[in-house]
Amino acid sequence: MAVAVCAVTVTVGVVVHQITYSREVSDARAAAQRQLADAARTYARNGTLVRGACLDSPRVPAELRELTRRGRQGTDFGSGPDGPGMWAARPVGDRMLCVHLGLREEIRSLRELDITMAVAGLLGVALVVPLGAVSAERLARRLRSAADTALTIADGDLDARINAAPRPGDEIADISAAVDSMAAALQQRLHSEQRFTADVAHELRTPLTGLVTSAELLPPGKPTGFVQDRVRALHVLVEDLLEVARLDAGAEQADLAPCPLGELIPACVAHTEHRATVCVTRDATVRTDPRRVERILTNLVSNAYRHGRPPVTVTVDQVRVTVRDHGPGFPKSLLAEGPQRFRTGAPERGRGQGLGLTIAKAQAQLIGADLVLDNAPGGGAQATLVLPAQD
Repeated sequence: MAVAVCAVTVTVGVVVHQITYSREVSDARAAAQRQLADAARTYARNGTLVRGACLDSPRVPAELRELTRRGRQGTDFGSGPDGPGMWAARPVGDRMLCVHLGLREEIRSLRELDITMAVAGLLGVALVVPLGAVSAERLARRLRSAADTALTIADGDLDARINAAPRPGDEIADISAAVDSMAAALQQRLHSEQRFTADVAHELRTPLTGLVTSAELLPPGKPTGFVQDRVRALHVLVEDLLEVARLDAGAEQADLAPCPLGELIPACVAHTEHRATVCVTRDATVRTDPRRVERILTNLVSNAYRHGRPPVTVTVDQVRVTVRDHGPGFPKSLLAEGPQRFRTGAPERGRGQGLGLTIAKAQAQLIGADLVLDNAPGGGAQATLVLPAQD
């Protein structure tokens, strides 16, 4: 806006200056020619020079002097006895009759006009730019508020709203209302999916419990072992679904307490079904929920054995707990988009992602920790749990 105002001011100033200058030059040229005509008549009648006329003045511009040598008359701008002005000259016999019309006042008036336009332009810029800045800041503040709310919604807070007051012809208010409507629709759909997942898992839990009991009563044998294994896997899946539903609904609460990681992590790893090497580089005391840390480590170690290759190592370095395997590493899609529920199409990891990493991520958020997934420089996948340090 400042550039536009300055450009308009300069353009108007230049146009006015040129128009005024052209008019002054045109008037001066006409006045000088009239004065020259009067001087020529007087000189032809009695051989005398009127006031302001002279013969063969050395101050006459060279181009005008050359024009009179060719027997023609003309005018030209140049310096004279009265300062800068308009010369008019014509040949009289073998001599040059010339007059000079001083334009000192006209030039001073033109300079004053230029200064007046410059001051008016600066005042206009000084007035318009702050008003434009205030207006632009108001618009920018509303746009930033809408953008911040949209980012908050994208981060998972579907309760965030812009709540802009509707105004006729206000496009920003229309955008804000559209974002609020989108967030409300997403929230309603997500809650419907969460309720559906919880209801399905809850309804499956009762018959599945009976199925687990019935499978335990089957006679020993290879088919029985296969059925029992599949029933246990189905039971674990249903329990995971219920856990995900509770985490999504915000029904879980963390029980935080001071915990030394040098003691907590080895105990958690010992409770898993897999063997993993624990290395405590530097110990630290954190404020966390031991049960949920154990749940996170169980999922991470199980995921490392299921999709990677041993050996699996768990390293404690102050508040950072890293679980690493020596398999092909995490898929690029998982690193770019994060854990996805039941996502398939991961041939480099062998099978779909299931719910293990999703639950680990949600449990980490619940205790205020951060779960970072990456591939180790030497090969293999590594998941780093960064716990909040004790104040």
